[in-house]
Amino acid sequence: MSRAAQMLDDDAFAKDLGVELVSEDPLTLQMVVADRHLNFLGVGHGGMLFSLADVAFGLASNLPGPVAFAVDTHLVLTAGSHKGDVLTAVVEELARGKTLATYRVLLKRQDGRLAGNFTGTVSLKSTV
Repeated sequence: MSRAAQMLDDDAFAKDLGVELVSEDPLTLQMVVADRHLNFLGVGHGGMLFSLADVAFGLASNLPGPVAFAVDTHLVLTAGSHKGDVLTAVVEELARGKTLATYRVLLKRQDGRLAGNFTGTVSLKSTV
């Protein structure tokens, strides 16, 4: 099992969401929107989209080491999602220095429409 697969397998929250590893280059995760992911309007909860992006961001930022802790995140929601939609999160590392790294996660629906644009910065530490 790859390190990315093992890290994802060790993440109980990601399992509860239904997140699956699709690719490691670029790091790509996927999930299917279920009833439990819907808000009171019957559309995908913003927190579900944020969580998918955050799982992808956390995984990507910790794969190279050292330990990475989020210090800033931002999500722009651009399209709704509905039960049965397949959401894909593709991560891109934008910058990585000695103490900080910044990532972008694009969240897309199966129809190719952008559902969200997430950016996040992590602090890089040698220990937890």
